[in-house]
Amino acid sequence: MCGIDFDINALQTPYIIVDEKRIIKNLEKLKSISDVTGCKILLAQKAFSMFSLYPLIGEYLSGTTASGLFEARLGHEEMGKENHVFSPAYTDNEFDELLLICDHIIFNSFTQWERFREKATKSGRSFGMRINPELSTQSHAIYDPCAAGSRLGVTESNFRPDLLDGISGLHFHTLCEQNSDALAATLEAVEAKFGKYLYDMEWINLGGGHHITRSDYDTETLISCINRIKDKYGLRIYLEPGEAVALNTGFLTASVIDIIKNGVTNVILDTSAACHMPDVIEMPYRPEVVGAGIPNEKRFTYRLGGPTCLAGDAIGDYSFDRQLVVGDRLIFCDMAHYTMVKSNMFNGMNLPTIAVLKKSGETEVVRRFEYCDFKNRLS
Repeated sequence: MCGIDFDINALQTPYIIVDEKRIIKNLEKLKSISDVTGCKILLAQKAFSMFSLYPLIGEYLSGTTASGLFEARLGHEEMGKENHVFSPAYTDNEFDELLLICDHIIFNSFTQWERFREKATKSGRSFGMRINPELSTQSHAIYDPCAAGSRLGVTESNFRPDLLDGISGLHFHTLCEQNSDALAATLEAVEAKFGKYLYDMEWINLGGGHHITRSDYDTETLISCINRIKDKYGLRIYLEPGEAVALNTGFLTASVIDIIKNGVTNVILDTSAACHMPDVIEMPYRPEVVGAGIPNEKRFTYRLGGPTCLAGDAIGDYSFDRQLVVGDRLIFCDMAHYTMVKSNMFNGMNLPTIAVLKKSGETEVVRRFEYCDFKNRLS
C-alpha cells in the first residue's frame, strides 16, 4: 500500500503529498456502502480537514461532521452539504452560531440539552444525544470513550427518557481503527441498553473509527448491521469515518540533516514526531518508511528523530540496506489523516508544505507555511 508515484525531489522538504487517485479509490468504496444500504456517510473533519479536496469529497459523501465551531464553519463554507456537530459541551456564543450553520447538533449530556433546548427547538434543526454503551472494544486507552469514568456519552443509568422531547436521534462513537465485528458487538450493547428508545427516533449515528477502506475490512458485516438497524427501527443511518477517507493516501517526505552516534546512531530529520506526527508519541505507533525494515532486519539500523529540543522527539528505529547520509530523503507512509490536523509549531518549527498528486500525475502545491503563520498564532 506504500508504493509511491511521485517525484520525491520535486519539492523542498518537509512536505506532505496526498494522492488524488487514492482518495478517489477510498471514496468510491465508501459510496458503494451508501449506495447498497441507503446510509449517509460524513467526513469526520477531526481526522482530515484538507478542504482543498472538499469539492471532490462532496461528490461521494453526504457532508461533514465537526467537533466544534471552527470545524463546523469549515464544513459549512467549503463543502456546503449536510453539516453535523458534536461537542462534549457548548458555550452560549458558540451554540448561537452553530444553530445557523449546522443541520444536526448532538449533545453530550441532558444538562446541556436542558440549557439550550428552548432556543434549539425554535431553530428547526435536528438534535441528538450521544450515548455511551459502556462496551470497550479497543486497546487504545486514550481513544476509548467507553473507559470507566469517561466524560463522553450518556450511560444507561444517566439516561433521561423524560427529556427526549425534541431529540430526534442517538449517536455513539466508540471505535478506533476497527473492523466491523467491533461495530456488531457495540450495536448489541446499544440495543440492549437503549434499543427501546430507538423506535421513537428518526436517525442513529454510528460514529467513526470504521476502517472501511482497509484491505481486510469486512464490508458484508457492516452492510448487514446497517440494514438490520435501519429496518428494525425505521431509522436513517449515519456513519462518520475520517481516517477511512484518507487512509493510505498521503506521504510525508523528509530529509536527513545530521547523523549523531551515542550508543545508537541517531538520524536527525527536518520533520518532527512532536510537531508533524504527534500520534507517533500519543498513540503510540511506528509509521512505515519506504524501503526501511525493522531494527537489524537490514544492514544499517538508525533511530529517526526530529530537530526539536524535546528529548523524546523520536519517530522510531529503522534499518536500511545502505548507510544514510546527510541529504537523503525518507518517505513516511499514511500521513494524510491526523498528521495535518494535529501538526503544531512547537519550537518555532515550520509545518510541512501541503501538496496534491493530481490524477494527471502533476504535483500541485496547495499551501506553504511561513514565519507569519507562526507569529500570528501568538500574541
